[in-house]
Amino acid sequence: MTDKPFELVILNQYYIPDVASTGHLLSELANESSRRGVSVRVISSFPSYGPPESWKPCQANEVGENITIRRLRTTRFTKDRILGRMTNSITFLLPLFLRQLFSPAGRNVHLYTTNPPFLGIIGAVVSLVRRHRYVVLLHDSYPQLAVWSGKVKKNSLIEKIWHMVNHLIYKRAQQTIVLCVRAKDLICSAYGVDPNRVHVIHNWADPKIIFPKDKNTCNFAKRNGFDKKFTVLYSGNLGLYYEFESLLNAAEKLQSDPDFCLVFIGAGGKKNWLDEQIKKRNLKNTFLFPYQPFETLNDSLNSCDASLVTIAKDIEGISFPSKLYSSLAVGKPIIAISEPGSELQSMLEDAGAGIWVSLGDVEGLVAAIVRIRNDVHLQQKMGVAARVEMENKFTIQAATNEYLRVIDLAAAR
Repeated sequence: MTDKPFELVILNQYYIPDVASTGHLLSELANESSRRGVSVRVISSFPSYGPPESWKPCQANEVGENITIRRLRTTRFTKDRILGRMTNSITFLLPLFLRQLFSPAGRNVHLYTTNPPFLGIIGAVVSLVRRHRYVVLLHDSYPQLAVWSGKVKKNSLIEKIWHMVNHLIYKRAQQTIVLCVRAKDLICSAYGVDPNRVHVIHNWADPKIIFPKDKNTCNFAKRNGFDKKFTVLYSGNLGLYYEFESLLNAAEKLQSDPDFCLVFIGAGGKKNWLDEQIKKRNLKNTFLFPYQPFETLNDSLNSCDASLVTIAKDIEGISFPSKLYSSLAVGKPIIAISEPGSELQSMLEDAGAGIWVSLGDVEGLVAAIVRIRNDVHLQQKMGVAARVEMENKFTIQAATNEYLRVIDLAAAR
């Protein structure tokens, strides 16, 4: 570590008690860093990620031991509409830019995330005016994700300008953190960043908050009858970048099985589509729930016999499913759906924590579900392997070690 202490400034549009997973992860990073004597300042907004019923009251300013939190007031339109999301982002970015521009430099290292996607431009512009050390934390890569989803036309003027902005952001950054190897390859090749300044640090789960629990003791399972059926659960972002078609097709094929059910928990761009498909296909074995309270998250995550992790075609490297780590933490077998040769596949299979299925392979998915259901020994073996993998590699303590190492490199440059 550097000789003189630095203040870590975390900037992200979402933070607890918001339901966004990035906000919870950054909260855990802030808390663990503060326990190690690092002074942490968080700048975020009031809850707006999920639907209004998920917004919990919180204060604009919170001061704790080694941590201060400042929440900016922004518009809170639904993020499922592009205009609403853009308006929320702009009303967060403009006041934040002014704060950053006129705040004393101090011995600060700023951690800019990609929520919203162009948040790092504030760091780049401020660094042109005065000393401003910053690290970019890449969760989702834009404009690549916008082009993939069809929201931005490939080779359009918008895409070209966005890439130019990214060049400036990554060139001015002291260091960059990404979530997987493919993301590092993308950043280095697309923007000419020195690989020595790009660091792969996986997300994590807190083993004290998320831990194995018998499904039959879970209130969520008992309340909905899932304690009496073999339950496969997807809990998290129901966004455009995840593969749900195969899951619905598998549920259709398993309609005649009275002891099977498929459960979705969350919100996002595909939630309404999922709701419509469940009704259209008359899937009596498939259920859709909103985000559950964070206080009962461990209960809902454990209300299953197997967890689902998916990622759509051509997405890995542009994004990576953070729900993998909470799925490992609950110690249940994981069924992962992705392209062949993906990092998700290798991570799961190397750990022996579940069964990987190729995108679109409905028969393979049904076979994986049946295999896990019919083999109690395999369930236990994979569940134990999942928890061991998380405890060995994907804890907040291990991640904080790496984050603070990178922050220290930025402070020293």
